Amino acid sequence: MEQLLQSMNNIVIGQSKNIRLLVTAFLAGGHVLLEGVPGLGKTKLVRTLAELTDGSFSRLQFTPDMMPSDITGSVIYNMKDNEFQTIRGPVFTNILLADEINRTPPKTQAALLEAMEERQVTIQGTTMKLPDPFLVVATQNPVEYEGTYPLPEAQLDRFLFKLTLDYPSREAELAILKEHVPFFAQPKEAAIAPVWPLEQLRELRGQLQSVVVQESLIEYIATLIRRTREDKRLLLGASPRAGIALMTASRAWALLDGRDYVTPDDIKTVAVPALRHRLMLTPQVELEGETGDHFIQEALASIAVPR
Repeated sequence: MEQLLQSMNNIVIGQSKNIRLLVTAFLAGGHVLLEGVPGLGKTKLVRTLAELTDGSFSRLQFTPDMMPSDITGSVIYNMKDNEFQTIRGPVFTNILLADEINRTPPKTQAALLEAMEERQVTIQGTTMKLPDPFLVVATQNPVEYEGTYPLPEAQLDRFLFKLTLDYPSREAELAILKEHVPFFAQPKEAAIAPVWPLEQLRELRGQLQSVVVQESLIEYIATLIRRTREDKRLLLGASPRAGIALMTASRAWALLDGRDYVTPDDIKTVAVPALRHRLMLTPQVELEGETGDHFIQEALASIAVPR
């Protein structure tokens, strides 16, 4: 795992925390919503994870005219064999990059709901299982909202993490420029061999349940979740699914750190990316420039940390 993280940091420079959180979500079996302006390496980040784990990878550019069948697949009549044939869509992969997911209408966005939650797809009444593991990484551009369809709360709640990519530091940007190759040249990372096969991921995922979460930490998570529902500045607090996601992510973060037990710091680390997209602020609070991150940090600061 450390070799995987190191390899990803060598290729995608300046995003070390987001890289670790992405791998944590992959290990936990969750999905990720990536938000960042164009040019920060969102596609490269996801493609690199697929290459280093030797997983199959599909990229979908979401557009206003995309149909659900463009994601899941369809049934066509094969005149040569005189029978109907099921054509599987790009969702049948280990890692699916849903690029600019908010640019497609709700009907098409909803086509991902069954795949993300049930790990299966139904085409013309026939249900088919998706590959294991299965990770959806959806991206959003936080700048251009014209002609977009905001994701409904029901679908946002399906994502384990919402990660925000910021501009790299000066040192990281200098390193990026030094590593730059012409667009028409073969990228160096294309020759990198997988360092974390999917079979090892499946074996490690089986250990998640054995990672110990003490009773006091379970109460800590429950208190944090309920605190978001009691805040009058929030129209919508975190759901029970959010609490499950937070505990699962904490276990995966601890396992990624080589431990078989969860600490309060693990919970604090994953709390913001696990909860920020599940909170709905009142219009007045949004006008004041507040964000969900602020309320999560405020709630964490107000709760006694278990010893």
